[in-house]
Amino acid sequence: MRLEAILTRVPVIPVLTIDDPNDAVPLGWALAAGGLTVLEVTLRTDAALDCIAAMAAAIDGVVIGAGTVLTGAMRSTAAAAGASFAVSPGLIDDEAAESGIPLLPGVATASEVMRGLAAGFTCFKLFPAEAAGGMRILQAFAAPFPQAKFCPTGGVDAANAGRYLTLANVLCVGGSWVAPGDAIRTRDWTRITLLARAAAKLRPTASVNPA
Repeated sequence: MRLEAILTRVPVIPVLTIDDPNDAVPLGWALAAGGLTVLEVTLRTDAALDCIAAMAAAIDGVVIGAGTVLTGAMRSTAAAAGASFAVSPGLIDDEAAESGIPLLPGVATASEVMRGLAAGFTCFKLFPAEAAGGMRILQAFAAPFPQAKFCPTGGVDAANAGRYLTLANVLCVGGSWVAPGDAIRTRDWTRITLLARAAAKLRPTASVNPA
């Protein structure tokens, strides 16, 4: 799948940190039941690759991505585990858009957006979104970079996600609030489904041009 097609499937991509591989599939089903069918499993735990493999094999209709991808080698490893896309907190040297599974690189400045565009990317993760300037920096990016689209992540939550989604250059947002760590630890899948269902309804009725 092309990256933009993945990012426009849902308004919110859950950012998941999973310690126990046994939680991966039930968590994925809980989020899918709430309407969130694109998931990012961060490569921050020893279990992450096993979780990606289990979810990709067991959950039909859900696109599984790998987050916190820091190198080209990690991108390849994530693909081998079954990830359909990769997400990085920044730009990765010598990694191009058309190299392996789609990559969503992180940017926080105009210079980084320019570097990414030169490497063939048009979709970016704004990270850390709130610290980098939030909606105001996305509004500032709109005129000089009309071809660039964004997934803001970092400080995005249920209270501000809907506002980000009104911007024409925002395809979706990423956040961990739909799968809180305490809910995963206690295996409260019902709570996670309810949070996912609310997040899935955040898509705005109309976009506005952030000029």
